[in-house]
Amino acid sequence: MKNLLLSFFLLMLTSNSFGQVYVPYYGSVVEQCSQANITNNLTTFESLGLKRRGTTSLQNTFDWLKNKYQEFGYSANQIQEDSYTYTGSTAICKNLIVTKIGTVYPNTYVIVCGHYDSIGGTGTNDNGSGLVCILETARLLQNIPTEYSIKFINFSGEEDGLKGSQHFVSSVVNGTTPKMDIRLVLNLDEVGGVAGLTNDTITCERDTNNNPSTNNVQSSIITDELITCVGLYSPLNTHLSYTYASDYMSFQSNNEIITGLFETHETSHKHTNTDLLIYMDPVYNYNVAKATIGATMHFAVADTSALGNGNFQNDNQVSFYPSPAKDTLNINLGTITETKYNFTMINMEGKEVFKKQVENAHLIESIPLEGLSKGVYLAVLQTATKKITKKIIVE
Repeated sequence: MKNLLLSFFLLMLTSNSFGQVYVPYYGSVVEQCSQANITNNLTTFESLGLKRRGTTSLQNTFDWLKNKYQEFGYSANQIQEDSYTYTGSTAICKNLIVTKIGTVYPNTYVIVCGHYDSIGGTGTNDNGSGLVCILETARLLQNIPTEYSIKFINFSGEEDGLKGSQHFVSSVVNGTTPKMDIRLVLNLDEVGGVAGLTNDTITCERDTNNNPSTNNVQSSIITDELITCVGLYSPLNTHLSYTYASDYMSFQSNNEIITGLFETHETSHKHTNTDLLIYMDPVYNYNVAKATIGATMHFAVADTSALGNGNFQNDNQVSFYPSPAKDTLNINLGTITETKYNFTMINMEGKEVFKKQVENAHLIESIPLEGLSKGVYLAVLQTATKKITKKIIVE
């Protein structure tokens, strides 16, 4: 019996983390990652110059990123500009937040983040390399439903002491009522590799900090899953290390679960005017992007059937939740760009029992359900050009 139990235990240890296996659909999406996009986006990022607070270059980079997300199909309602200032500077800095609402757990977020500011030079590796991975992930997941919501966040102020991420945590994460529910934070910072070296290993970072330490165990579990994803969806090997000195630390101190990716051969050009593409390995950067795409699909639990039937794209990713609903129904406007619509609810007898006109609509609108009887209803959202109909249950 002891030998049998030992064999079972060893089998569990040598299996993929928590039953993780290669998902062919995830793999098919990962293989759509484009080396040309990675290299072209790095080239554009580099051309935008030194990205310090208060500079035209920083604003131009912000505008370029925003335009990229719009090109991918994200609507104005999904793209948020988070502006802030901080002590010691009068410059207005901006975080760029792109939100994709989940279909099962819309109020729980997977955050994929990296900074876009630089110091000493163009910052092509630190951190254009992380940004281009995030862009490819956002591009490929735009029309794929995920169970958990995703926030793709491009932070400014990292090089000034994590100012952008600190602002986001204090004003958005903790400023939400109830506090924003974060499943995990995946941070990408400096993943471009070193030209001329064999760049075949990516460092996966886990939380080992003592202040607080209560999130460390979950961070280790998530990082083990990240390591497995790297092996499943990219040709890279992995090296396990610890988190430090990047935007995920603002979340760590807030007791969130964090993990990250960082190049194993560390560049000697960071924070200088030679942090340029010619000293990087864009193929390595491409492989890190593939790992990021696979990991994000795993963590957010991408639907393996939705792209084939086209429903998620046809309904503009509009969703009504929760269902069953009780006191309040939330409307996620998805990729619809119109900000005025009529919302109606029709009972099973075909009678319209609720109607509301929404103007200047946000990505999420909450509708009170007081007075509605329990039962099954048809929810109808109609703009000037689109009509979305879904069945909901009121308890």
